[in-house]
Amino acid sequence: MEGHPVSRKDALGYANYKHACHVMLYAPSDEKLFGRFAIRYAILMQMRFDGRLGFPGGFVTPASESLEEGLCRELAEELGSAVGVAEEHHHSSHAHETQKLITHFYTKRLSLEELRAVERGAPSAKDHGLEVMGLVRVPLFTLRDGVGGLPAFLSNNFIGDARGQLVDALRSLKLVREDWLASALQKSPH
Repeated sequence: MEGHPVSRKDALGYANYKHACHVMLYAPSDEKLFGRFAIRYAILMQMRFDGRLGFPGGFVTPASESLEEGLCRELAEELGSAVGVAEEHHHSSHAHETQKLITHFYTKRLSLEELRAVERGAPSAKDHGLEVMGLVRVPLFTLRDGVGGLPAFLSNNFIGDARGQLVDALRSLKLVREDWLASALQKSPH
């Protein structure tokens, strides 16, 4: 990931820095693609207006709202639903000195039905078709060719820290086995 890690508390003390908050919404799934490939977890990302993949969220103003209030506001605009994100969902923060930017990343586990409700509501969101072109799920499998699935997905163009945040969350939340993730990263042409 770009930047260097900082605590959430310390990040709020960076003077003259912008703050951006994003969240990875995920849900356990026992579904199988084509009856063969275990889905494991449904993880939401979005196709942005600039053609890059990222997580829902955006810029917040800590002087007038908490990080979580700002993130929830952004989620309402981008997803059309009030997904409650709290400080307990904070995963990491990174300081980017050259950009004078702090990125805050959150992870929130939902039920599969809650995640599907977010997907169903997204097309009616205020920013759908403008800032957000649509939601996508991260494929947590590898096809027989050894590239299709997560290795191919990781070769997409991601905004900022999004690829690193995804990989870090997969590792730290133990959503996939480390050896399998390492293999997917190695096979990814990115």
